[in-house]
Amino acid sequence: MGVMEMFRLDGKVVIVTGASSGLGVAFAHCFAEAGADVVLGARRVDKLERVAASVRSTGRRVHTVATDVADPEQCQRLVDEAMAKFGRVDVLVNNAGVGTAVPATRETPEQFRSVIDVNLNGCYWMAQACGRVMEPGSSIINISSILGITTGGLPQAAYSASKAGLGGLTRDLAQQWTGRKGIRVNALAPGFFASEMTETYPDGYLDLALQRVPAGRKGDPHELAATAVWLASDAAGYVTGQMIPVDGGLTIA
Repeated sequence: MGVMEMFRLDGKVVIVTGASSGLGVAFAHCFAEAGADVVLGARRVDKLERVAASVRSTGRRVHTVATDVADPEQCQRLVDEAMAKFGRVDVLVNNAGVGTAVPATRETPEQFRSVIDVNLNGCYWMAQACGRVMEPGSSIINISSILGITTGGLPQAAYSASKAGLGGLTRDLAQQWTGRKGIRVNALAPGFFASEMTETYPDGYLDLALQRVPAGRKGDPHELAATAVWLASDAAGYVTGQMIPVDGGLTIA
């Protein structure tokens, strides 16, 4: 196999959660462009269908499933439909996530739990369901955040805790499954990328935050998605259990 062929995902089936907007759209397109068929899950079905229509323009097959990853039964249904439609699941991109910015003394138990339920628990339910059907050579990619490694200066206890938890989850699943099942498990820790969450930041926050970024700019969603394609491909076949920042150097600044 030539070097460039190692990055291809022809014949593979990829599940992307949180695929109705933002980074999920970039993941869906980039994996399709790399040759994979994609199964897209999200709560907002109308937006999900529009994403699917645009991804089909790449010539790849696309299937959508309304999915709230906080519900283990819906996670299982997403995987079941992927298997029924395509007969295999090779890659999971655990991208679904929500964020809050509530001061710690005012955050309610319901607010905190709702973030953990999606960002951390939802990744586990999806990984469980996929781990039962994935064959050796498969890959799980958890989308964490640099806020699981450092602080962004906003009151984001629930979000930061959920993303830090993904680091532990990633390492443990990699330890359990890489040798026994042949499933690699890694995580990406994005820095500042255009997304629905960054649109809610206070005025001027992002400009100040970018002063801490050696690259001096926000990331392009396709730069993150391309890193995920690499992690899913044979080119990263010896990489497992890692949390990889994609942050323009923020975590070294």
